[in-house]
Amino acid sequence: MDAEEFRRAAYSAVDEDSVIDHFSTLDSKRVVSNVSPGYLRPLLPSGPPEEGEKWEEIQKDIEAKIMPGLTHWSSTTDKYRSLMLSSTRQSPKFMAFFPANATYPSLLGELYSAAFTAPAFNWLCSPACTELETIVLDWMCNALHLPSSYLSTSPTGGGGVIQGSASEAIVTAMIAARERYVKEHMGSLNEDGCPRINGEDEREWRLRSRLVALGSEMSHSSTQKATMITGVKYRSISVRAADEFALTGRGLKKALAEFTSEDLEPFYLTVTLGTTATCAVDQFQEIAEVKKDYPNLWIHVDAAYAGAVLLLDEYQGLTKGLQMFDSFDVNMHKWLLTNFDASCMFLPRREPLISALSITPSYLQNSYSASGLVTDYRDWQIPLGRRFRALKIWFVLRSYGINGLKRHVGRHIELGERFAEWVKDEGKDLFEIVSGPRFALTVLRVKIPDESEKGYTNGTTNSDGGMTETKINDGVANGIVQPVINGINGEARTLEEANTVTKKVYEKINESGEIFLTSTMIKDMYAIRVVSANEQTDEQHLRRAFDILVRTSLEVLSERRQGRKT
Repeated sequence: MDAEEFRRAAYSAVDEDSVIDHFSTLDSKRVVSNVSPGYLRPLLPSGPPEEGEKWEEIQKDIEAKIMPGLTHWSSTTDKYRSLMLSSTRQSPKFMAFFPANATYPSLLGELYSAAFTAPAFNWLCSPACTELETIVLDWMCNALHLPSSYLSTSPTGGGGVIQGSASEAIVTAMIAARERYVKEHMGSLNEDGCPRINGEDEREWRLRSRLVALGSEMSHSSTQKATMITGVKYRSISVRAADEFALTGRGLKKALAEFTSEDLEPFYLTVTLGTTATCAVDQFQEIAEVKKDYPNLWIHVDAAYAGAVLLLDEYQGLTKGLQMFDSFDVNMHKWLLTNFDASCMFLPRREPLISALSITPSYLQNSYSASGLVTDYRDWQIPLGRRFRALKIWFVLRSYGINGLKRHVGRHIELGERFAEWVKDEGKDLFEIVSGPRFALTVLRVKIPDESEKGYTNGTTNSDGGMTETKINDGVANGIVQPVINGINGEARTLEEANTVTKKVYEKINESGEIFLTSTMIKDMYAIRVVSANEQTDEQHLRRAFDILVRTSLEVLSERRQGRKT
């Protein structure tokens, strides 16, 4: 492909029958792919062609063979120009997991990054790659109102680095925490007074065998996976519904005492701003007080999704205590309009990370690195090479501005609160809110009616026995059957029954493909998560999701009642 062929192919990929057209029609498409495992192999040849093919032939296979196997996380429109430029966004039917938003400026950043093809493992490779990353992460540090010690200019030697994901940030932080803890406990000299070499002392291996990393039972599974990678133990700390499923200082202190009594060495803790299950926020101030008694305990803040709310003035209270912690990470590729991957990790002190990960063979040595005047990000991460990811963050920040990002996040929080109001008011006899609304996430489950109550009807009026009728859907969304609930006020008979019904509702909804939701388990309760944080979702889409939840729940409860009769 020469330059002119590339020009035509690029135009065709973007504007003719491809990316833009695909985005603009996502609202009419099934959100979840329904292909069977292994669908693709029979559609492709057994090997690559002997001679190269024309782009036109290759492009045809995108629509015919690749698109059917995609779940539609993103789409595009010009609708919200008051918020931002033309933007690519998730399908409005996608209310699962957390968002994976992107924008045209971020896609342009990827295009330039690919064209520049700089591995950027040290400053000399491409100075602009390193220096822009340092600058935009300082911009984000200030925008999120993080402690000033997290800036690259801080006297403590802080700074930020772009990781591939929040999971990668956790592994990286855990390695630094492990090595810092061992160094602090073993010292830099061996018993003979000579510089100690890692692993030469049997005492060190005994210490390493006792190391344990901690997270609450609501922490993301990436913390446990990181312990598998780093070769340390993992322990989970229980949380209570009374504390809104957040880790408290009291709970942490009790767990630390317990693990220490078992001859374990707690060296690392993940705390969370916005847990996956419920968007709970651990009690940072209380935990910071506990850390005073455990100064070598590395505390990492996983704010992958909900860290975006720190842009908003009303959430500044959540930053209290962060100055006592050792690392913080937020994904711009979730809520902040930047396509995957762009995970921003900040540290108040970079030295432990660099000390743990720095290796400088002769082929990486250069006068600039040796001078100590430049940053080599290869020492801040697990891989050596890295992409020019700062470009897309730079493009996004300049295109939308901090105020545009604030409006983007704030609108979704308002939509989530509106959805929760429908559940509380119109759906109060059918649903129970387990958690939320918090940061555009509502977690709910289906109630089980008392057996003495009457049945349910869909779209008909039934006042048999003088019972009060409650219309859940008052005809707001077109095309949805208007259900009526007759006296659903009984308590759930058993947790198991409620879990079974809620799970069946969840599965039926996703099987239909009308919307896409995810479920979760919270203290043995099966619940459904509804996330309103993708850019294309508006009140109409959320209302339709509510109607689908109502309709499906009534169907499942009616089937259950009929089954019990027979």
